[in-house]
Amino acid sequence: MATSTLPPLMEGPAAWIGADIAQRENEWMVHLTPADIADLEQAAHHYLTLGRDVGQITAADFPLKTFAPHLQLLKQKLLSGVGFEVLRGLPIAEYSQEFYATVFCGIGAHLGSARSQNAAGHILGHVRDIGASAADPNARIYQTSERQSFHTDSADVVGLICIKAAKEGGESLLVSALSIFNRMRKECPELLTLLFEPVATDRRGEIPQGARPYFEIPPLNWHKGFLTVLYQRQYIDSAQRFDDVLPLTAEKIDALNAFDAMANDPHMHLSMQLQPGDMQFVYNHTQLHDRTGFTDWPEPENRRHLMRLWLSIEGDRPLPECFRQRYGSIEVGDRGGIVTENTTLCAPLD
Repeated sequence: MATSTLPPLMEGPAAWIGADIAQRENEWMVHLTPADIADLEQAAHHYLTLGRDVGQITAADFPLKTFAPHLQLLKQKLLSGVGFEVLRGLPIAEYSQEFYATVFCGIGAHLGSARSQNAAGHILGHVRDIGASAADPNARIYQTSERQSFHTDSADVVGLICIKAAKEGGESLLVSALSIFNRMRKECPELLTLLFEPVATDRRGEIPQGARPYFEIPPLNWHKGFLTVLYQRQYIDSAQRFDDVLPLTAEKIDALNAFDAMANDPHMHLSMQLQPGDMQFVYNHTQLHDRTGFTDWPEPENRRHLMRLWLSIEGDRPLPECFRQRYGSIEVGDRGGIVTENTTLCAPLD
């Protein structure tokens, strides 16, 4: 792509700057009221009387009386608003693990359809340090205590519920890919053009049948009037271990470094510490998320633990054909996730 053919500067609420939106917390932080909590609790009680696995939950089986309109507003905030929201105040200390997982998955079912997050078919993921090494090319970074890097997940929306916070660190970071694009367009357009070219990203051992151990999708994609990001720098770097992969040129490395530098600029990104009971939902196509490294509690029962959902949303933007490599289907409302030959969908609570 030549600089003369770059998309125009991105406008709208999703092109936010961290230092600014931190002062506008009312746009993305929602404090649950007692009535909201009561509605979520009655819907969870109803679902649990059905005797089904949490992974089978649907919106119809999680009948909300008063909170459903807010979830429709949340969906629009993700698709065409600032691109993220935090729901605060769920009293999970009063709940069993099955109960708060039901509330979380029930909210997810009102937003979209849950997708598999790994080759095992888990639609309810567990984000915690299991002692994996970040240096292991087949390890997933979220299974360590190391700093992640700004990235997107392989679904339209990622949701997190905080169960236990770390002793120190583990802050959640968000940054607008649209704002990074805008800044690079002004400051280094020649480097920006290189981000619209394919790069190889490591699948980290979770390989669909007949696929290569990596996929090749541009970090930035301009398709039918939408700028869409797909990015995981750590996995881009580790993909270079394969012999037949597209090599990273010095110029492309400069472009990736510039993108990362802007994402890591404290003026550009937003930092927050999720509290137990917080539920955060982020739109992967315009926002990147990250987590700082952390020091955990010594007691196993107190260690940092979040649950995660990947969701596909009805009414979402079209995605370019190249996304099939990662998303499988690019059909709106039925796309994303990680599916291999032996994948069976399930929602493990542990």
